[in-house]
Amino acid sequence: MAGTTVSGIGSNIDTQAIVKSLVDAEKAPKQAQINTQTLKATTTLSSIGKIQAALDAFRGALATMGSDNSFAGLSLTSSDEKVASFTSEKGASAGSFTLLVTQLASASKLSTKVYAGGTNSVVNAGTTPTTLTISQSGKNYDLSVPPGATLQQVRDSINSQFGSSGLSANILTDASGSRLVLTSTTMGVGSDLTLSGNSGIDTGYTVVDTPKNAKYSIDGIAMESKSNNISDAVSGLNIKLNGLSPKNTTTGDLTPTVLSLSTSASALKSGVKGFVDTYNALIKAINAETKVTIGADGNPTAGPLTGDASMRSLVSSIRNELNTLSGTGTMKSLAQFGITSSQDGGTLSIDDKKWDKAIATNAGDISSIFNGKDGLLARLTAVTDDYAKANTGTLAERSKTLTDNLTDLKKQQEALDERMTALQKSLQDKYNAMDTLVAQLRAQSDSVMTTLNALNNRGKDD
Repeated sequence: MAGTTVSGIGSNIDTQAIVKSLVDAEKAPKQAQINTQTLKATTTLSSIGKIQAALDAFRGALATMGSDNSFAGLSLTSSDEKVASFTSEKGASAGSFTLLVTQLASASKLSTKVYAGGTNSVVNAGTTPTTLTISQSGKNYDLSVPPGATLQQVRDSINSQFGSSGLSANILTDASGSRLVLTSTTMGVGSDLTLSGNSGIDTGYTVVDTPKNAKYSIDGIAMESKSNNISDAVSGLNIKLNGLSPKNTTTGDLTPTVLSLSTSASALKSGVKGFVDTYNALIKAINAETKVTIGADGNPTAGPLTGDASMRSLVSSIRNELNTLSGTGTMKSLAQFGITSSQDGGTLSIDDKKWDKAIATNAGDISSIFNGKDGLLARLTAVTDDYAKANTGTLAERSKTLTDNLTDLKKQQEALDERMTALQKSLQDKYNAMDTLVAQLRAQSDSVMTTLNALNNRGKDD
């Protein structure tokens, strides 16, 4: 705390130390209270933030598991990934399909006339801007071409302004000069690009490629798609066409690619283990903030959220759902598949022997335990909603309250500092005045003694 130094020259008393001791004594109780409350609010806020992040990650994982068919236990195999690869999602089931690809979907591609001056050719030699209009599927993209603009600048402008719309431009150069080549990420019949406007770039352009649909057959049924990524041909499958089906060198016939989905115990266990790992990550995050630890001195130390009612309620709600029977199969609980929680910490683990025995006869029951509107994934999402809501959830409300408390404590600190500064100044003024008075009295005493000594000496001389 800044202040005027008081040395006590007149009184020979260390008034600075006295003032400091008085101010410190006055400040100590309130300062201790502010420090304690600030530390508690800060550590609690940090812990709440960690729990919030872990809960968000847990809920995100539940959503992914609910949509990507994690508990179907399907193993996916493509006999020729150069032709096609695929992934499964909710709704996929075991089976196999033969695929023949005779044409890939392609995009429209245009080339402008050749500019002999190369990439630095000026495409607008006038004094006013011109317009290049790129049209596709009934939509126009207007590009303003300023005076003095070069072919390179037009290319850059197209990519920066219309790249997010799927348009792209490049420049091809040879001995005759440079030309602008336009293409699009939009594929399929009807997505032709055309050029118009008054820029001059639109005159004399040529069509390099016309857009085409992908042509393929699945189990002998001919199909077409405007994209090489097919999501609606087979329920629950996303098929990516990578190339054309190869010809048999002997017969000349196309060689089909087989897409197989088979039930796999290892794939099913991998999906369940993913849930176990996700669940354990949340429980460990909560345990880290709520557990009591033993310090080096042997004394127990409570965590920031030890005994917290919200954390107890959250964990209790989650564990209740784990223990609730669900599904349409013979086995309706995770425990029947050897998935149990530990007594110390509550994390899940899988008993491999019990799992293998249960899966051998009841593999299909796992999916019904987890999936569906009344499945474990849906119930865990619902039971954590009130805690995880971004603005009105339990954790968000607590974070807001703690943040408000820290703001108030900061104001209390500022008020305390101001009051102590005023007290220090008041005490300094009083002790300065005392010191001045003592100095005056001492000077007067010295003057009187000097006079008396002088009179006494004069008397002796007489």
